[in-house]
Amino acid sequence: MIDSSAFQGKKAAYYTLGCKLNFSETSTFGKMLEDMGVITAKKGEKADICLINTCSVTEVADHKCRQAIHRMVRNNPGAFVIVTGCYAQLESENVSKIEGVDLVLGANEKANLIQYLSDAWAQNSDAAALHQHYSVKTKEIKTFQPSCSRGNRTRYFLKVQDGCNYYCTYCTIPFARGNSRNPSIQSLVAQCEQAAAEGGKEIVITGVNIGDFGQTTHERFIDLVKAMDQVEGIKRYRISSLEPDLCDDDLIEYCAQSRAFMPHFHIPLQSGSDEVLKLMHRRYDKALFAHKVNLIKEKMPDAFIGVDVMVGCRGETPECFEECYEFLKSLPVTQLHVFPYSERPGTAALKIPYVVDEKEKKKRSKRLLELSDQKTQEFYAQYIGTEAEVLFEKAPRGKAMHGFTKNYIRVELSPALAKEEYDNQLIKVRLGDFNHDKTALKGELL
Repeated sequence: MIDSSAFQGKKAAYYTLGCKLNFSETSTFGKMLEDMGVITAKKGEKADICLINTCSVTEVADHKCRQAIHRMVRNNPGAFVIVTGCYAQLESENVSKIEGVDLVLGANEKANLIQYLSDAWAQNSDAAALHQHYSVKTKEIKTFQPSCSRGNRTRYFLKVQDGCNYYCTYCTIPFARGNSRNPSIQSLVAQCEQAAAEGGKEIVITGVNIGDFGQTTHERFIDLVKAMDQVEGIKRYRISSLEPDLCDDDLIEYCAQSRAFMPHFHIPLQSGSDEVLKLMHRRYDKALFAHKVNLIKEKMPDAFIGVDVMVGCRGETPECFEECYEFLKSLPVTQLHVFPYSERPGTAALKIPYVVDEKEKKKRSKRLLELSDQKTQEFYAQYIGTEAEVLFEKAPRGKAMHGFTKNYIRVELSPALAKEEYDNQLIKVRLGDFNHDKTALKGELL
């Protein structure tokens, strides 16, 4: 039994680390607490409840999680502190020992956040009841926490899938999130319809391995895409990330002629060396990846293609890295999300003997980031002087507004032109030159 009166008027602060899926889930946690009468604390206000949604994709991510927890505890003395997310699942006992942390919820338990919080409050007179942690073993992670929320953003983030069955040698995410699972297409379409009813115009489809949709319901990802495309009111969909082996040719063909799916793909490569891909236990090779990229550009010449690349993983010799660099240089991709390999306890990659030192990882990262900047700027430059429709997002008063074109070009509207009523509006602009740091094109209202 949940005592809703215990929540009334309390203030909550939230902090999210990691991926778009985490941001989506945090927004949903915020909505759950809001429905119980909890108010979101404004900047600088002391909170009664602090919720930190963690990431554990790298050692750096773990460190940032610990820093965020300490900071939240320090800035909100006396607050009830909840930690959830991947780091909380993998290291629940250690996290619970951090001073000031009251409740740690793993992947299976976070769906029942309100119940756990209510139970903990009911017991808080007992000192032994504090510092509780709950997390089941990976194989027992079965729950699916629905999430379709925008929080304080313009775009909605819809979680369509969770978990992963791939178990790549460098990755802990399957251990933190469990095996692949999903809700029904019908329930997801209903969430899209609700977002449209609330005035939403763009939805970003998120998950851990969304192309693997259907493990629970035996439905297909392309059928989900087709069903969502029929939802009136939603003008744009973006697919956040698709494994190359799950990015079906017929899906690319459908998106090219669909009503609302944007010419925007994000495809993780991780390495442009077949030798390294085998060591990683990835399920494709360079040839398949190149085929997918070239088919997208053939069907959607204006498509923005983002790519994840890992540098310095075990087994990546200098020759393998050069092969990766030249492969990426040859492809018509738009932007690289580059991150250095981080050794994770318990992963199979630790058995691979060849180790890349930190200095070399930084050197390789720098080269790929420079290549990324070059490719992105070349892509943007093609569209200078053209007209485009931009979905603008709210900006702090007196600051420039930003938004994105269909093909994910970031557009900046100067403070002199920006108006609050442009938030969540599709507005036609002429794309001008680059802004001062070349992260966007300047927009001129038509």
